[in-house]
Amino acid sequence: MSWLDEDLTAFRELARSFCEKELTPNAERWAEAKQVDRELWNKAGSVGLLCLSIPEEYGGGGGTFAHETVLLQEQARAMDDAWGVAVHNGIVAHYLRAYGTQEQKQRWLPGMASGELVGAIAMTEPGTGSDLQSIKTKAIRTGDSYVVNGSKTFITNGAQADLVIVAAKTNPEEKAAGISLVVVETEGTQGFRRGRVLDKIGMKGQDTAELFFDNVTIPAENLLGTQEGQGFIQLMQQLPQERLLIAVTAVAAMDLAVQQTLQYTKERSAFGRPIFGFQNTKFTLADAATEVAVSKAFLDQCIDRHLEGELDVTGAAMAKMWTTERLNKVVDNCLQLFGGYGFMNEYPIAKAWTAARVQRIFGGTTEIMKEIIARTL
Repeated sequence: MSWLDEDLTAFRELARSFCEKELTPNAERWAEAKQVDRELWNKAGSVGLLCLSIPEEYGGGGGTFAHETVLLQEQARAMDDAWGVAVHNGIVAHYLRAYGTQEQKQRWLPGMASGELVGAIAMTEPGTGSDLQSIKTKAIRTGDSYVVNGSKTFITNGAQADLVIVAAKTNPEEKAAGISLVVVETEGTQGFRRGRVLDKIGMKGQDTAELFFDNVTIPAENLLGTQEGQGFIQLMQQLPQERLLIAVTAVAAMDLAVQQTLQYTKERSAFGRPIFGFQNTKFTLADAATEVAVSKAFLDQCIDRHLEGELDVTGAAMAKMWTTERLNKVVDNCLQLFGGYGFMNEYPIAKAWTAARVQRIFGGTTEIMKEIIARTL
C-alpha cells in the first residue's frame, strides 16, 4: 500500500502498545459502565495519540489521515470498540480545523490534543436521522449570543464530551440553507443536560448518549464559519472523511474476525478432525479471506485518494457501503463456524458480530449510500 511508510510503521508500535495496555484489559469493565474511563483521554493525549492529523501549531501531531488509520487499525486489533477516538480525532477536530477562526482553533484544539477536552458532534435527533435538512434543534441569535433549544440522540462521546458541535437551525424557515454549526462548551452551561447513555446491542462500552438543550446560551463567536447557513455544506464536506473512517474500522474488524476464526477452526475438532478440515469450513474462510483482500485493496486506494485530496463524496459512499456490507457478511459466516460458542458473549466473535451491525447504519445507512452513488450514474 502506497500510503504506509517507515514513519507510520514506527507509529504503529506506539499505537499498538497503548491499545494493548490501556484498552484490551478494560473492555469488560467499560461495557458494564457504558463508557471508558475519563482519564483514558488524558493518557492518550500525554503519549501523542490525540488530534494526530491536526497541525502542531494547534497542539496536534502534525500527521495525516494515515496516522488516524493506523490508530484505528490497532484499536480494532486490540478488540476495542468503546473508545470514541475516531469521532474526537477524525471528525470533531477537523470541523474546528476546517471552519474555525484562528481564535477558535487556538482555544479548543490544544485541549482536544491533550485530552483535557473530549469532542462530540450532535447531528441526529429523535425524529431525524439521515434527513439532516429536517432537524428541529434551533440556535437563534439574540444580541451577542445564540440560544439553543432541542434534543439530540445517538451521540458518540455524549456522556463525557466537553465540546459538542451542534447542527441547528439558525433560520427555522429554511431547510438546508437554515442550518449552522455551533459549538457548545458543556462545563457549567445552564440548560445543557445529558440524558441516558443508551443501551445498545453492541459497542456497549461506548457512551452513546442523548443530549438536551433548554435555552442554552452560548457566545455568538461559537458559530463555526464566517456566517450563518453554512452548516449543511460543512457537514457534506466533512462526511466523506467520516465515512472513510468507518470503512477503516470495518476492514480492520473483518480481518481480525477471519484471523480469529482460522485459529479456532484449526484448534477445535469435530468427528475426529479439525473443523478446518471440512470442505465447508475451507470454502467459507476462502471466501472470507477474499472479501478481506478485495476490501483492503479498495480501502487502500481510497486512502491514497483522500491523502491527495481527491476522494469525492461518491467514492467515500462506495467505500463505506462496500466495506460495512462485507463486514456483516464475513463476521456472520465466521460466527457460524464457531457453532454454539459463537453465540456466547465470552467469545470475541460474538462481540464482533453485534458491533458490526451498526456500521451499516451510522454515518449514513447503506440505503443512503446507494442513493448518493446512484446520483452520479
